[in-house]
Amino acid sequence: MGNNYIFQYWDAIQSGTVTVGEWIRTIYRILVDGLKGGKWDFDGNKADKAITFIENFCHHSEGRNDLLKLELWQKAIVSAIFGIMDKRTGYRQFREVFIVVARKNGKTLFAAAIAAYMAYIDGEYGAKVYFLAPKLDQADLVYDAFYQIVQADDELESITKKRRSDIYIKEFNTSIKKIAFNSKKSDGFNPQMVVNDEMEAWPGDQGLKQYEVMTSALGARKQPLILSISTAGYINDGVYDELMRRATSFLKGNSKESRILPFLYMIDDIEKWDSLEELKKSNPNLGVSVTEEFYIEQIEIARASLSKKVEFLTKYCNIKQNSSVAWLDYWDVMKAVNEDIHLTLEQFRGCYCVGGIDLSRTTDLTAASIVIWKNGKWNVITKFYMPKKRYEVAVNEDNVPYNLHRERGFLEISGENQVDYKDVYKWFIELVKVYKIRPLKIGYDRYMAGYLIDELKMAGFQTDDVYQGTNLTPILHQFEGDLKDGKYNLGDNTLLASHLLNVAVEINVNDSRMKPVKIEKRLRIDGAVSVFDAMTMVSKYHSEIGKKLMNEAA
Repeated sequence: MGNNYIFQYWDAIQSGTVTVGEWIRTIYRILVDGLKGGKWDFDGNKADKAITFIENFCHHSEGRNDLLKLELWQKAIVSAIFGIMDKRTGYRQFREVFIVVARKNGKTLFAAAIAAYMAYIDGEYGAKVYFLAPKLDQADLVYDAFYQIVQADDELESITKKRRSDIYIKEFNTSIKKIAFNSKKSDGFNPQMVVNDEMEAWPGDQGLKQYEVMTSALGARKQPLILSISTAGYINDGVYDELMRRATSFLKGNSKESRILPFLYMIDDIEKWDSLEELKKSNPNLGVSVTEEFYIEQIEIARASLSKKVEFLTKYCNIKQNSSVAWLDYWDVMKAVNEDIHLTLEQFRGCYCVGGIDLSRTTDLTAASIVIWKNGKWNVITKFYMPKKRYEVAVNEDNVPYNLHRERGFLEISGENQVDYKDVYKWFIELVKVYKIRPLKIGYDRYMAGYLIDELKMAGFQTDDVYQGTNLTPILHQFEGDLKDGKYNLGDNTLLASHLLNVAVEINVNDSRMKPVKIEKRLRIDGAVSVFDAMTMVSKYHSEIGKKLMNEAA
C-alpha cells in the first residue's frame, strides 16, 4: 500500500521503536488487520494529500512560527481518518474520531490543522465547520489556532474573510464558526465538521445532549467528521465517560459500531506513573514538543503533594479519578455461551443454588438469576420480565430482538404497564416445589426491593441486600477470572450474554476499586447485575453455604 503511515506506525510499535499503551496497540491491530483483510479500502493519495496540506500550509503560532511537521503517530492518525474508505460507498469509513492525549502534546494545533484541511481542501462546497465548547470563550482555543494558521499563510489568507461571527471562505461558500452549547436548538446545524475541545470539562447531561445534537446533525453530509480531543478530567458520567465506554467497547470487540475511531494515549500501569518509559504511552510527543526534563520536574512536584499527583495522573497520564472502561472481552463471554445447549431447570433438579434479583423501576426490565455449581462450572439460568406496554415498543427502541428471546423462554411478559413482581415470586416458588432446586441465599438491590422481598422472606427464602457500589470489586474480579478460565455456562442465553457485554466498570484511581455501570445509558445490564448479586451471596456466606453449593450429592 505504498507509503502507508498506518503500517509504518504499526511496524514501529511491533519492533519497540515507539512505546504505546494497550489501547493504541489494539486500535492499530484492528486497522492493520482490517486493511490487510480487505474489510476497508485504503486511498493513499487522499491520506497523503491531507498530510501534505498540513505540512505545507499550517504554521505553529506559539513560541515559533515555522511549518508544522507531523510526527509518525500524527501521520498515522491523519492517514486513518482520510485514507480508510468504506468499500460500499467509497466515502470515508470513520465519522467519530476520539483522541485522548496528554497535555502539551500539541493536540490543539493538530485539531486546528485537521479542521483547516476540511475547510480548504476536502472539497465539500458550502461546508460548515464548528468549534464547540460549553461557553464561547472555551471554544476560542482551537478557533484561534485555526485563524492563526490562516493568517500565517498568504494564500489561505487571501481567500478568507474574518467576519464578526465567523470565518468565511467565499470561493467554497464555507463558514467556520465557534459555538456554545444550545442542545434545544438543532435545526440550524448542518456540519461538515465539528471539533470538540477538552471534552473532559464538558458538564454531565448537558454535554451529552449537545454531543447527540451535533452527531445527529451529521446525517445530511456524505462524509462528515466529528473530532473530539481531550485529556482525562474530573467530571463523572459526562460525555467523556460515554465516549470512553463506547471507545473501549469497540476496541475490545464488544461493539457493533463501525464509524468510531478512538486513539487513547494512556498509561497502562498506574504503579509506574512516575516512569518516563510508561509516560511515553500517554505522551507520544515526549522529547519532541516537551522535554524529558519537564516531566522529571513535574514528577518531583507530584511526589511531594497528593493533589499534584492527582493532577499529574489526570493530565499527563490520562488516568481519571473515576475512569469508566468496557470490562469483559467479547470472546471470554462467548466462550460461556453454547447456542446448541438450552439450560433447563429439570437438568438441575434437586440442586442447591444461589439467587440474584435486579429489580427494575417497574416499567422496564427485571432480571432474576440462579447460579448452580455442577460439572465443574457455574451454570446460570436467568429469567427476564418486561411489562406488555414496554415490550410493544422495546424491540424498536432498544434494537434488541426481545420477540425471539420471548419465544426461547428467556423473557416473560409481566403486567400491563409495570412488572408484576408476583411473577418473579412464582418462579422462585416453582424452583422449590416443582424442581426441588433450593436457593440457599438470594441477593437483591436494596434500593429496588419493594414488597417482593417481604413475600420471599415470608415464604422461607433467605434474602440479603447488595449495595451496587465499589463493594462489588472482589466479586467482579472473581467473576472475570472464572469467566476467562471457562468456569461459567450460560447455555444459549444470548440476552444475558449481551447484558454482560454492556457492562463497563468505573475504576477509582486512588484505590483501584470498581463498580459496574452501563457502557451507554440506553443499554441494559440488569441480567449481569442479577448474577453479580447471586455471586455476592457465594462470597459473603461461603463458610455457611459453600459445602452445600458443591452439590456433591445431586
